[in-house]
Amino acid sequence: MTSSPAAASAPRRGRAPLAITAAIIAGLVVLFFIFAGLYADVLWFDQLGFLSVLTTQWLAGTALFLIGFVAMAVPVFVSIQLAYRLRPVYAKLNSQLDRYQQVIEPLRRLAMFGIPALLGLFAGVAASTRWQPILMWLNRTEVGRKDPQFNLDISFYLFDLPFYQAVLGFASAVVLISGLVAIATSYLYGSIRISGRTALVSKSARIQIAVTASLYLLIQAVSIWLDQYSTLTDAGELITGAGYTEVNATIPGRAILAGIAAVVAVLFLVTAIIGRWRLPVVGTALLIVSSLLIGSLYPWVIQRFQVVPSAKTLEEPYIDRNIDLTRDAYGVADVKEIPYNATTDAEPGALRADAETTANIRILDPALVTDSFAQLEQFKQYYKFPENLDVDRYTIDGKSQDAVVAVRDLNLAGLGAGDTWVNSKTVYTHGYGMVAAFGNQRSADGQPVFMESGIPTAGALGKFEPRVYFGESSPAYSIVGAPEGTKPVELDYPSGTDGAQQTYTTFDGDAGPKLDNAFNKLIFALKFQSEQIFLADSVNEKSQILYDRDPVDRVQKVAPYLTVDSDAYPSVVDGRVKWIVDAYTTSAEYPYSTHVGLSDAITDTETPAQPFALDQINYMRNSVKAVVDAYDGSVTLYAWDAKEPILQTWQKIFPSTVKPMSEMSGELMSHVRYPADLFKVQREILGQYHVTEPGSFYSRDDAWITPDDPQSSASNPTLQPPYYLTMQMPGQDKPSFSLYSTYIPDATGATSRSVLTGYLAVDADAGAEDGKRAAGYGALRLLTLPKEDTVPGPGQVQNKFNGDPSISAQLNLLKQGQSKVLNGNLLTVPVGGGLLYVQPVYVQSTGETSYPLLQKVLVAFGDEIAFEDTLDESLDVLFGGDSGATAGDTDVPPTTTPPADGEETPPKSSTGDPATDAELKSLLQVAKQALVDKQAALVAGDFAKYGAADKRLNDTIAKMLALLGQ
Repeated sequence: MTSSPAAASAPRRGRAPLAITAAIIAGLVVLFFIFAGLYADVLWFDQLGFLSVLTTQWLAGTALFLIGFVAMAVPVFVSIQLAYRLRPVYAKLNSQLDRYQQVIEPLRRLAMFGIPALLGLFAGVAASTRWQPILMWLNRTEVGRKDPQFNLDISFYLFDLPFYQAVLGFASAVVLISGLVAIATSYLYGSIRISGRTALVSKSARIQIAVTASLYLLIQAVSIWLDQYSTLTDAGELITGAGYTEVNATIPGRAILAGIAAVVAVLFLVTAIIGRWRLPVVGTALLIVSSLLIGSLYPWVIQRFQVVPSAKTLEEPYIDRNIDLTRDAYGVADVKEIPYNATTDAEPGALRADAETTANIRILDPALVTDSFAQLEQFKQYYKFPENLDVDRYTIDGKSQDAVVAVRDLNLAGLGAGDTWVNSKTVYTHGYGMVAAFGNQRSADGQPVFMESGIPTAGALGKFEPRVYFGESSPAYSIVGAPEGTKPVELDYPSGTDGAQQTYTTFDGDAGPKLDNAFNKLIFALKFQSEQIFLADSVNEKSQILYDRDPVDRVQKVAPYLTVDSDAYPSVVDGRVKWIVDAYTTSAEYPYSTHVGLSDAITDTETPAQPFALDQINYMRNSVKAVVDAYDGSVTLYAWDAKEPILQTWQKIFPSTVKPMSEMSGELMSHVRYPADLFKVQREILGQYHVTEPGSFYSRDDAWITPDDPQSSASNPTLQPPYYLTMQMPGQDKPSFSLYSTYIPDATGATSRSVLTGYLAVDADAGAEDGKRAAGYGALRLLTLPKEDTVPGPGQVQNKFNGDPSISAQLNLLKQGQSKVLNGNLLTVPVGGGLLYVQPVYVQSTGETSYPLLQKVLVAFGDEIAFEDTLDESLDVLFGGDSGATAGDTDVPPTTTPPADGEETPPKSSTGDPATDAELKSLLQVAKQALVDKQAALVAGDFAKYGAADKRLNDTIAKMLALLGQ
């Protein structure tokens, strides 16, 4: 029995509604996922108080999408409709076109609407991504300085020109696509026919195509005219900006080409009226030939036969423009150049005038002591310290002390098998405590000397909130908070002498979106793809979800218009741990300013290279200081350079999001420092642009580069990073917290020499007055060394150190037992009328729990080197037995034994027994006297007395250790 066709079609009709329903449900699910992400962003920005930043972006993006969609879709739709409606009614079509029409005709209506809509969709998306230059143009701020070629305010290049070029580029695409679809439609429906070698074009198609071509050429004429101004930001072989050839050939040539393009546009309009194509075709050919002759050949002839033979003379005024505006764009125009006739003779007492600087020389290397911090202060496997620690300064007993600092952050990888959802998201939610060590001190066996340490934290930094919910290694998200009276579940810190006890806490701040209803739980369950957020009983009406917790990422989200520094550093400010983040306004459109790859410029031993970085800039200002609270994640932006025009523009776009500098507390000001990333860019610029005489600049006879880090691999060398030090530069009345770097000649191969040519330093101390920056902050000083004398550079000093036989013998002793020797950062300090090199030398055993111990200090001055146990001893040996100053490690404190896991505080020096303490105090005096006798014997060259004093010192230390039970 056969089934009827109706019966066969019934199942198909039944499946169709199911398929439609499934498609609708799938679409709704996708839309809800999109909505969940958007709504989560609203909650996040609203909680931080930056919702206007998000809504402004959305409104601007939406408006630009609609404008882009309409601006593309409508002209394309009109163009297709005109071509179709004005088609010939009885056109003779060949068989192939007939077949095309038969295929397309059923889909014609869909295509006429679908093609413009699809193109409009792409155009809208492209337009929406350009919200930043559009808003900047609408809110532009004048710079107050004019360019030297066209006498226009520089704001024209920063704001106007990019906007005009973007609009013209979009308009060109719209007109070109409209013309192409008109031609295709006209051909398909017979308005354009090819008969042999003849093209027959109907009147309506001719008018439409000619008018479209005229519009396109008019747009190109305006674009070519604006290209004159682009020459001031284009990079050439010699300089960025218009040189002799551009001013005398390229710029006039583009003005002429713009006029020719406008004339050809008029010829196309004439064709639309009279119906002859000869004039516009000839005009177009003339435009092409002119562009080759005037736009390319003529500038080449001028460059090749006029400029090249006399480039040094002809390019002089344009090189001068480039020097002037480049130095202005990078903020180095006011660098103070100081001739420094550095001596290389290490005379006794040479450091007497630099006693304060010598006492502050940092011997603790932030890149090497991470393991020391971990072994001495990590306490538990679920804590960690960053790979490179930071340098800050604190006022202790009225004296500023450089410090190596870090927060004890969370490390969920250390949980091992305990890394469950409950533990990782609701129990282990935060790090704990700030750790700070004196930069210029060390213990007897080479450990750091801490000014703040332990759990609970204790030390010289006073009382502060120690919990770190927002850090550089915080989990992707944590859920915190609970109703009042609920038993705390968030692990605060281990306690008890054996670490067996745990102390718990409950977060009581306002740090993240609330999970106080089922809808919000669902939203974040979808965002983080975790059903536990919705189902877990630990998520309650008081819960908050914390995410995007890295300080740098957090600042970048609330201020997308800023370029954020690669490193945030923690400070204890006003009773809280605060992350301080520098942020910059940048541009690549500053006239006559040389471009720099930002990622390349900041890459060095401590900052890895970024793959595929596309961040060319030629203008940079540290316009904003951002502060992120480590406890509640609140972000505060302060206008550090309120007169900066780009920042002023963004403040018009996002009003009330940046606070004035006057609201910064004095304590916060005391921890603000000059940013390293900006300094790295400036040192790259000054390597060439310290030369202000155009002839010398052209010859590159005094170009400098930053030396490679002596500790980097020879096969893959990296630049030596700049270092923070408290020191007194020539031209300063007293030492200040500074950032410095060195220069060597810019040469490669056999001609390269690692001799010092320059020393760049900037005053990094902003003072400690409420809302007022110190007068000297940001002052750049460039020491220029005489060319006739040879001052060893970092590479030469390191080679001399590595090749010295007596030092090698001592290093071999340090390497006994398979220990390894680690060279610390090689510091360069301008003291004693010359340049002093200081390098700490660490020794690390091969055991599992080993960490570097500072055992020796290398110093070098000129051709002389010394290698002793302390910096103070090394300086005395280097400068003929008496340096004239005292280093910070003169009084080496007793060793602090690493605490056991969970131990609350390191062991104290007091035993609790008055008699024992008195004996310890007496032995300490004996030890101090033995040190004095030992040093005096060394200076006198009496090694018998030296040995006796050394034995007495060792015996005394042994007695002290015995009394302490060690």
